[in-house]
Amino acid sequence: MTIERYLRAIAGFFILVSVLLAHYHSKYWLIFTGFVGANLLQSAFSNWCPMMNILRKFVLQSAEKVNKNNKESGV
Repeated sequence: MTIERYLRAIAGFFILVSVLLAHYHSKYWLIFTGFVGANLLQSAFSNWCPMMNILRKFVLQSAEKVNKNNKESGV
């Protein structure tokens, strides 16, 4: 998987978990849901997300690098 797919999966997981926690535990978990949503919105315009820096430390590749490597190897 590419770094972009990991980012979408993590954001989706955070949103689902926080909605469940808001429903079963405390409505204040919706603040976290809003934070994740706002971060996704700003990253759409700025092309920067703090989670991307964390994922890059795990040496994950972006889709651009994966496509470049596939073209070079003839895949």
